[in-house]
Amino acid sequence: MTKSTNIVYHHGDVTRADREKLLSQRGATLWFTGLSGSGKSTLAVALESALHEMGRLTYILDGDNIRHGINANLGFSPDDRKENIRRIAEISKLFRDAGVINLTAFISPYREDRQLARELADGDFIEIHVDAPLEACEARDPKGLYKKARAGEIPEFTGISAPYEAPEKPELHINTAENSVDECVALMIDYLKDNGFLG
Repeated sequence: MTKSTNIVYHHGDVTRADREKLLSQRGATLWFTGLSGSGKSTLAVALESALHEMGRLTYILDGDNIRHGINANLGFSPDDRKENIRRIAEISKLFRDAGVINLTAFISPYREDRQLARELADGDFIEIHVDAPLEACEARDPKGLYKKARAGEIPEFTGISAPYEAPEKPELHINTAENSVDECVALMIDYLKDNGFLG
């Protein structure tokens, strides 16, 4: 990838702290990772609704939605997956600077890529392992992707023909096969309150 040269970062007069004070919250990235069908998008949507009801400013960055736009030119090879996550990490950084609590729902199968996203966050990164057994994810199969992957119609499908490296020390580990959506949301809100993200 070619890097730009002769560029200087421009800072405005309004700081991140100013924006966070206005919003009464701390900008953060909640990074939902897990197999397809584990419940990442479902939990992100439910948590966003709960935070909105609490008067918090949020935004969801969802894997499929992002690939319709800014990442429409990327496939699913390891290199393309890496670039997909790098772009999302940079977008998340901008949302944090705006004081927004952003919720990213991406399989993001590689630890190395998630670590890059964490390093860009300067401490305001909450990795949430949305965990469910492969058989549960495959039984849900909301988009019919597992069926296609088993039939060989989708190459490099995470959990079937491509690896998933589970987080080793996530901030939150949520098993959606054992907990209801409401229980999962309560766990996440408690974490945000206990760690000073909801001022």
